[in-house]
Amino acid sequence: MKLEINKRVYEVDSEADTPLLWVIRDELGLTGTKYGCGLAQCGACSVLVDGQVVRSCVTPVAAVANSQITTIEAIEADDVGKRVVAKWVEHQVAQCGYCQSGQVMAATALLKEKPSPTDSDIAAAMINLCRCGTYNAINAAVKDLAGHREEAL
Repeated sequence: MKLEINKRVYEVDSEADTPLLWVIRDELGLTGTKYGCGLAQCGACSVLVDGQVVRSCVTPVAAVANSQITTIEAIEADDVGKRVVAKWVEHQVAQCGYCQSGQVMAATALLKEKPSPTDSDIAAAMINLCRCGTYNAINAAVKDLAGHREEAL
C-alpha cells in the first residue's frame, strides 16, 4: 500500500490493520512520533492527517492510505508549524520533551484551523498529556502565537 508522508510517497508492506504509528516508526524509521499509551489518550503519537490531529497509535494504516500525513520531522516545512516550534523554544516549553512532538502537532493543527483561537479553543485543542507538567508554558506559547498577551507576574 502507498502512503504519502511528509510529501513523500512510501510503499509499505504492513497489514491493513497495523497502527500507523508502527509503520511510521518501525517500517519507515521516522522516530519523532512517539509511543505513549497505545490507547489514544496521551497524544504523544499525534500526527496530522489531511491537516487534522490523529492519534496514530490506534489509526489503522489502511484508513489513511489516500491521505496526506505529516509527522514532526516535516512540521517546520509548514509556515505555521515553523512558528509553533520557534515559540516552543522561546517559551522553553520542553522539559523531557517526550510529549512535545504531539503537542506541537496539536498546536499547529489548531492554529491552521483558527489563526486567532479563543482561550476556550486553546483549552479544547491542547488536550495532550505531559508528564512533566509543562502546561503553563504550552498555554503561554499557544496564546503568544494566537496574539494573546499575558501580563507579567
